[in-house]
Amino acid sequence: MRIIETAVPGAFRIVPEPLADRRGSFFEAWRRSALEETIGHPFRVAQTNYSVSRKGTLRGIHGTTEPPGQTKLVTCVRGAALDVVVDLRVGSPTFGAHDTTLQEAGSGIGVYLGDGLGHAFLALTDDTVMNYLCGEEYVPGSMIDIQALDPEIGIDWPLDGEPIRSDKDAGAPTLAQAAASGVLPPYRSVVGTAR
Repeated sequence: MRIIETAVPGAFRIVPEPLADRRGSFFEAWRRSALEETIGHPFRVAQTNYSVSRKGTLRGIHGTTEPPGQTKLVTCVRGAALDVVVDLRVGSPTFGAHDTTLQEAGSGIGVYLGDGLGHAFLALTDDTVMNYLCGEEYVPGSMIDIQALDPEIGIDWPLDGEPIRSDKDAGAPTLAQAAASGVLPPYRSVVGTAR
């Protein structure tokens, strides 16, 4: 596999290298030792989540307060999604920047997100299933929601009309509003943490 840092520092795209023969193919989706060597700290899975979405569903942008934070490795295991990482770290040189990854179930491509980064995706097919390997268990009250259609972030979602969203996501504040409220993690508190 290849592990490539995205345009958002602390987020990495993991690209498997499949071995194919007459039976089909096999690939190693990720290896803890290789990921930990790249990110510079341990990654232990504390919780696994799945989401199932209809085509046109837009989930996110979701992040967590720091502490506790929540690193994660996200992979599409059925269907296809446009996966997006956004830098939510106040004071980061790339604050508000984003990067996109096309995730299709057969590709095995995954995205690792370090602490302080936000995540969103648009389901491109019906019955899209995303798998989240989380480095920390969910802590009630620690979630941060940011408006995925915030023009200041400027994500180019390939939408055919209005996306399907939860009321919470549709009513989420912009990045500037969230920063002004003081809920976003500061850059220094998440860079170089050993988690």
